[in-house]
Amino acid sequence: MGGSEIRVLIADDHLIIREGLRLIIETADGICVAGEARDGLEAVKMSEELEPDVILMDLRMPEMDGLTAIGIIRENRPDSAVIILTTFNEDDLMRQGMALGARGFLLKDTDRKTLIENIRAAAAGNTLISPDIIERLLSKKTILSGNAALTAREMEILRRAADGLRSKEIAWELKITERTVKAHLSNIYNKLGVDSKTAAVAEAARRGWL
Repeated sequence: MGGSEIRVLIADDHLIIREGLRLIIETADGICVAGEARDGLEAVKMSEELEPDVILMDLRMPEMDGLTAIGIIRENRPDSAVIILTTFNEDDLMRQGMALGARGFLLKDTDRKTLIENIRAAAAGNTLISPDIIERLLSKKTILSGNAALTAREMEILRRAADGLRSKEIAWELKITERTVKAHLSNIYNKLGVDSKTAAVAEAARRGWL
């Protein structure tokens, strides 16, 4: 992430939410609000123009919903970390956001400390999901139980993924090919019954493996 400050883009169609988040963020050292988007379309456009480090993304917005916006942003600006702004009645949408590569999830009424911690973690390339949200995300999901034990190599890869490393970086650290890393990740997803790195990290954390 470039620059000395963490640049945040807030995307939410409710002015009061945007203003509240801005007020909190502006009290934190080393973090600034780069811009505010009123819908998904604006979020996509502003992510290109402003090149934010972190994007706080509402899921339900006019013009373009948050999930669609996340997919486009992750494709065009993979270096921008997305944190989903959610409510407790959006479990399915949260799972979809996780599959698209969201770095974390925040309730809209979250406290200042949690908000700032999540922004810093996302900017550093880490995933930080509170236990209550992990529980909600996984409570309705069927987890594979027949062959769920991970090999030592798979655990090495999963731990590095939890630290925010990309497949290429994991491959370099472990002195294996990126293709091998991706094959291991695929095995991990199958064993844990998930479909993304973030979901795998969340499930492993729930099981006490990380």
